[in-house]
Amino acid sequence: QVQLVESGGGLVQPGGSLRLSCAASGSIFRLYNMAWYRQAPGKEREFVATISWSDGSTYYADSVKGRFTISRDGAKNTVYLQMNSLESEDTAVYYCSARTSSSTYYWGQGTQVTVSS
Repeated sequence: QVQLVESGGGLVQPGGSLRLSCAASGSIFRLYNMAWYRQAPGKEREFVATISWSDGSTYYADSVKGRFTISRDGAKNTVYLQMNSLESEDTAVYYCSARTSSSTYYWGQGTQVTVSS
């Protein structure tokens, strides 16, 4: 079992920045990668970014490439999502996910990000 707790969401003006955190606990040794997804009102959940737990390689959705940065701190078992140049279209509930080496997926409870003036 892996438990995930997100934090860092909030209200920000267009062009602003936020940093989301996702703290993992439990069977950390089984982690393969971690990722961020988001779900806007009335839309399906979509992929945002992912990071390999072993080598830190990353991959981003085209919509956030160049604006968002995913990173990890192995000592703290935490993944971050630095979001810059935020746009109203980035408004969504952001979810952290973890995939284990056995391809089991775990999800956090989500954190709301609202971009509005």
